Amino acid sequence: MALEHKPHPATAQDIAPADIRRWRRRFRGRTSLGIVGFATLYGVLAIKLIDATIIRPVLPNPAVLAAQRPDFRTMLPSPDRAPILDRRGRLLAVSLPGAALYADPQQITHPGRDARRLANVLPMLNRATLARRLGQARERFVYLDRSLTAGQEVAVNRLGMPGIYFQPTWVRHYPQGDLAAHILGGVTPDQRGIAGVEAYFNQRLVRATNRPLRLSIDLRIEDIVHQAVARAMRDYHARGACGIVESMTGRIVAMVSLPDYNANNLHRAPQDTLFDRCISGDYEPGSVMKLMTLPAALQSGLIHYWDRFNTTHPLSVDGFSVTDYEPVHHWLAMPAVLAYSSNIGASRIATILGRKIQRTWLRKMGFFRPSPVQMPGTQRPIWHPKSSWKLLTTMTVSFGNGIAMAPIILVNAVVADVNGGVLFRPTLLARKPNAPPRTGVRVMRHHVSVLMRKMMRGVVLSGTGVYARVKGYRVGGKTGTSQVVAANGRYRNHLNNASFMAMFPADHPRYVVYVLIVHPKSTPKMYDFSHGFTTGGYVAAPAVGRIIARIGPMVGIRPLEGAALRAINARFDLGLQPPVPPGRVGLGPHHPFPSGANRYAYILADRKPPRHPDRMIEAWALRRVALAIPGAHVAADDPNRVATSDRSISENSTIN
Repeated sequence: MALEHKPHPATAQDIAPADIRRWRRRFRGRTSLGIVGFATLYGVLAIKLIDATIIRPVLPNPAVLAAQRPDFRTMLPSPDRAPILDRRGRLLAVSLPGAALYADPQQITHPGRDARRLANVLPMLNRATLARRLGQARERFVYLDRSLTAGQEVAVNRLGMPGIYFQPTWVRHYPQGDLAAHILGGVTPDQRGIAGVEAYFNQRLVRATNRPLRLSIDLRIEDIVHQAVARAMRDYHARGACGIVESMTGRIVAMVSLPDYNANNLHRAPQDTLFDRCISGDYEPGSVMKLMTLPAALQSGLIHYWDRFNTTHPLSVDGFSVTDYEPVHHWLAMPAVLAYSSNIGASRIATILGRKIQRTWLRKMGFFRPSPVQMPGTQRPIWHPKSSWKLLTTMTVSFGNGIAMAPIILVNAVVADVNGGVLFRPTLLARKPNAPPRTGVRVMRHHVSVLMRKMMRGVVLSGTGVYARVKGYRVGGKTGTSQVVAANGRYRNHLNNASFMAMFPADHPRYVVYVLIVHPKSTPKMYDFSHGFTTGGYVAAPAVGRIIARIGPMVGIRPLEGAALRAINARFDLGLQPPVPPGRVGLGPHHPFPSGANRYAYILADRKPPRHPDRMIEAWALRRVALAIPGAHVAADDPNRVATSDRSISENSTIN
């Protein structure tokens, strides 16, 4: 069936033409009104734009423009600390731009999760500590790390963590790692010196950031000493060690304390590695102390190098016995006392001088005060008070027992022994260009210093220091072996410290080299060489020899050979039993005491002291020992060389 179409009712009727015309008029009116409105609006905006940009333009603030203008200059602000250099300009410490990582805990919603994410890219940070710091909701600022590297900064930034921010900062870097670590020390997280020269010169480093601090340390020599001392420490399974090289004017060229630490990780270093055995450790010097006893005797005028002393038997005082490690059982002259390291001979010499002269000499040489070297933490020496400094103390101190000091004090005093008799303050600062030579204090006559060189040379040629020989280098020295004092004040059995003090070249010394090995032990590796002994001659002397063999060519000291070497050796060979010069009287079996000898010498020999001792000679000897004249001439062309003149500078001279 077909569908039928029905029209819509609305269209069923036609619309009236009048209605259509009315609708059209209304539509055109509304359209015209809209066009006029939009035209008016755009016209007003155009007029306002022309007024604001052409007629009366509003210019931006010049300060705002300056702040938004990019700066294409590459100059960085000055670092917060000056760099530190060695004597040859090699970099030891420098401040570099870095970043500190901090957080706003109030913006942290998941402390545990964020701590885990940070710990993944910063493994050196403790995750629990990070979580605790990020969870401090009352705080607005907490440090997470004060010294990020560039790579770590990028890794953290990639995490895109809200509430984690970076702060520009300066970070102290030590390119040499553990080399010279104890000398340099370190800084706190906020870049303040906390140890070493960083602490001692903190204000200087902060105030003059563009002027490097140049030290007297030679990095090459520091490395050589470090290797030699570390080798000896390993070979004998020692607890620690110290090595020092000092010039003839008191400048420290190398100073090594082991074990050491990486200066970049000072705050995470084990406690034992932070202890500086060269300036803070008090050790009995052992027989190296004879290098103080003998020059005091020669300077006093009471004793001469040809005098002989009774070493035929041990000495007993107050229940204690003084013996020699290798007794010779006959009278020894002063060179043999040093070469054979006779404790009995040193005791005889010291008792002739007496405690007053002995104490005066040690005080003058710096053994009763901390070292003035420019480092914090220098240790005060340990000695007996005057009230208990009796006969036995006078004897034991003469060969290095009953007194203890930091190695730097001992080394500095021995420098005066061999440089012509001038005591300088030890210094870690390099010589400034065109600066005047350093001045010191003359503490002994020049000829006494020359005699000490000759006797020290004999120790290496014929005595206990033969393993410090270096072909062509004319080494002189002295061994030292000292027992270790336990907590109860008694000496420990089978435990000692081994040391060796050397100077070279003996005919004109340039450097003193000292090595101390703390608590060496007999090891299977070294048994064939040392036969189980841990004395200074076996343990420390070879290390000194290795140091001299390597640094000699480096500092321009050429080895001698042939006729030149034989001539030097002949000139410096006193012999172990030198003859008494014609017209002089030497001490010996028939004349054991000089005029002015202290009563201790008579008591030690079981003889009655004279009823009327020669007080005038005794006072004269004390004045000679107390000699201390400010000033010493130094060769202008060589800062390491002390002139041989006995002339002195005026009393107003100062020590630089």
